[in-house]
Amino acid sequence: MSQIGISHTFSLADGREITLETGKLAKQADGSVVVRMGNTMLLATIVSNKDAKEGTDFLPLSVDYQEKFAAAGRFPGGFFKREARISDYEVLICRLVDRALRPLFPDDYHSDTQVLISLISGDKNTMPDALACLAASAAISVSDIPFNGPVSEVRVGKIDGKLVINPSVEDLAKSSLDMIIAASAKDIMMVEGEMNEISEAEMLEAIKFGHEAIKLEINAINALVAKVEAVKGKIVKREYCHETNDAELEARVHKALYDKAYAVAKLQNPNKKERGAAFKAVVSEFLGTLGEEERKSKESLVKKYYHDVEYDAVRRFVLDERARLDGRKTDQIRPIWSEVGYLPSAHGSAIFTRGETQSLTSVTLGTKLDLQSIDRALYQGQNNFMLHYNFPAFSTGEVKPNRGPGRREVGHGNLAERALRKVLSPENPYTVRVVSDILESNGSSSMATVCAGTLALMDAGVKITKPVSGIAMGLITDDKGKYAILSDILGDEDHLGDMDFKVTGTKDGITACQMDLKVDGLPYEVMAEALEQAKKGRLHILGEMAKTITTTNEDYKPHAPRIVKMVIPKEFIGAIIGPGGKIIQEMQRETGAIIVIEEKDNQGHIDIVASNSEAINAVLAKIKGIVAQPEVGEVYEGKVKSIMPFGAFVEFMSGKDGLLHISEVEHRRLDSMEGVLKEGDKIQVKLIGLDPKTGKFKLSRKVLLPKPETAQ
Repeated sequence: MSQIGISHTFSLADGREITLETGKLAKQADGSVVVRMGNTMLLATIVSNKDAKEGTDFLPLSVDYQEKFAAAGRFPGGFFKREARISDYEVLICRLVDRALRPLFPDDYHSDTQVLISLISGDKNTMPDALACLAASAAISVSDIPFNGPVSEVRVGKIDGKLVINPSVEDLAKSSLDMIIAASAKDIMMVEGEMNEISEAEMLEAIKFGHEAIKLEINAINALVAKVEAVKGKIVKREYCHETNDAELEARVHKALYDKAYAVAKLQNPNKKERGAAFKAVVSEFLGTLGEEERKSKESLVKKYYHDVEYDAVRRFVLDERARLDGRKTDQIRPIWSEVGYLPSAHGSAIFTRGETQSLTSVTLGTKLDLQSIDRALYQGQNNFMLHYNFPAFSTGEVKPNRGPGRREVGHGNLAERALRKVLSPENPYTVRVVSDILESNGSSSMATVCAGTLALMDAGVKITKPVSGIAMGLITDDKGKYAILSDILGDEDHLGDMDFKVTGTKDGITACQMDLKVDGLPYEVMAEALEQAKKGRLHILGEMAKTITTTNEDYKPHAPRIVKMVIPKEFIGAIIGPGGKIIQEMQRETGAIIVIEEKDNQGHIDIVASNSEAINAVLAKIKGIVAQPEVGEVYEGKVKSIMPFGAFVEFMSGKDGLLHISEVEHRRLDSMEGVLKEGDKIQVKLIGLDPKTGKFKLSRKVLLPKPETAQ
């Protein structure tokens, strides 16, 4: 007998149905919900400890998303044939959900909390990532865990000029934009996506459109909660006490340190380290005035309260003075310098420095053998453009163990990759890898990666339609409606501000964006103003980049591989490869070139790759010889392969031998081939016939020789 769960079904604007179900699976979790759309099903669970660990002053939230291969009736690849470490694609979905959920937990809730989302059934035409946050938010909503939600996410596409919610995989391939939008019933929380150079107005229209669909999903979550409460009674959120507070100490810290913190902000020191040291000195001085016992017992609380004081002082300074911590105006971009060709052995390279943020980026060009294989539960394919972002600890003057790329690095790299992919020429023959190493960081190293990536691609000779730049925007507000939009934010402004809005694009439109809001109720008018200010900053940065390089280099670096493509009839593929790969391997060994053959569209597509034209031309000549059709009456340059008593076998085209009979060698009658020709001789021959029985070619040399004069 099956367990009956509690469910609620609702419809999107286009009539497609989504079902939320709870009470049937994973009942020992604090909350669990299954979301179903078509044949795609996601199980989301949340578990949060009742108490917080001692000394924890933040929310230890982990969000994990994993696609089970069994959901699509597939075996995982690899030796172990089981799901292992989550892929970068799954990491990106974890980040999308995390960034929507995290701001809605109470600030003073510090219990270890884990959200797990699993794809348990997959429909290849329904993308599960747009349903993951809906599932997670619903699971939290039916639990007793404190949460200021619900929240949900949708994907917005634009197909044939029409906005669409959660488009199918097939439709998304035709879409001019691909945006994931997260929101509560009132406010936009997060936006991330890529676009085909759309305008700021189009982007705002898509956000508004997505928000309306999200409101439907939030109503559905509330309806599910109401059904649960009707069956099980009212859901009472748990009581907790995860912070120790001292109102008297908090007031003392604010009174003693606010003006001093404001004074540090007013110095407008452009040096990050010096400015940070000055802010720290304020609280260190105050701690020095405390007795030893009080200092030991209350140091952590003092630092916590001072963080809030610094936060308030900096925000008030920016709003009152309309100025920045480093002395800039609100819309001013930090000084920029760049350089290309810095790395002599790379196929392309660039340095991009904006203020105290610096990216050293390289480009490597490869062949189809370097394509990245993608093996996911619902998708298998190959990727010819990769961007990897590295953020070593020294870039911020810190000491940390190097444990490989974390989720932040994966997310930042993906944003830059999406921004640049939009301008890659479809005629690009290479597999391209871009690597951004951040050498300094004080604000938006991902946007520096976009700029450096553009410069490095142009330096490498990779064809792009237009240069792309990126800018990070910030926002500071107060409860009276006063606000300041900040262009090219510092790390401090990112930390203290209410918005982190990264926008990338060409001179003609936006190619990618990522927005995180930390404030409730951001009006669309303010968002529109931020987009317009971002456009001005983006265009300014493009102008600074143009001082270094304006167009893609006409040629690749001398040491970069050259690729020549050719198409042959399908039936010749085997002849070029040869038995056991003998012929193609011999060509590669003799020329040093790499030859890649694949059958596509009922033809043979060949890539010939080498760093010099001589090797490519040699391979071209050999392949043309193999695929060429011998014609009776044509004259060929041949090579004697073997001598027989009755004549010689001559290779007159690549892979094609013919018999030069002893009677066709010379005009005079020969009794023997001895001393006439030897192996390796190059001679001209004429194809005079084809034996219809054996298919063997008949050659003649004598018809090309002048006839001897007859005696008078």
